[in-house]
Amino acid sequence: MIREGIKTFLEYNDTYEIVAESDDGQDAVEKQQQYHPDLIIADIAMPVLNGIEMTTQIRSRDEKVKIIALTMLNENHHIKQMMRAGANGYLLKNCTEDELNTAITRVMDGNIYYAQEVTDIIVRDTAAKPDPKKRLTREIPLTSREKEVLHLICKEYSNAEISDELFIGMRTVDAHKRNLLEKTGCKNVAGLVIYAMERDLFDDL
Repeated sequence: MIREGIKTFLEYNDTYEIVAESDDGQDAVEKQQQYHPDLIIADIAMPVLNGIEMTTQIRSRDEKVKIIALTMLNENHHIKQMMRAGANGYLLKNCTEDELNTAITRVMDGNIYYAQEVTDIIVRDTAAKPDPKKRLTREIPLTSREKEVLHLICKEYSNAEISDELFIGMRTVDAHKRNLLEKTGCKNVAGLVIYAMERDLFDDL
């Protein structure tokens, strides 16, 4: 029923074309290889392969496809596992149609998207359960410019917006992102956001 509702909503928008649907994570992996969609909207709780396993397998084969989690699961560990697997967005099933559309637009523009409730969950859990080992490695040698870029990434700025905000070129933004990924050991931009949140690098996140 939920999938049919999402399908109906998307079909009313001429921007989107639905190329496939899946009942389980394994089928989604196979259809991704068959149809090569630009975007996948997936639950986490699925049979055969869950959404985290599905995302991991798809991301290992395709770095370009965008993946948004749309789920009832709002536990911190599910959020982090899904984003670390390579998801570009995380929504809860109580989201509005407008928020879903906003998430798709931002993700397809190359950004990440967390529902506000998801961000609140990560921040609240991190504050309640500080990890002493992670505190010991907090001082990563990031340059002041890299910290500025990371801060804007966490505020969901696009590459173009970062370029305008810091008066630097788009190639320079890309270079800073690559350096941040290398220095922090994160696999993707979503990992950078989690990295910053876990270490309380910015008080206003």
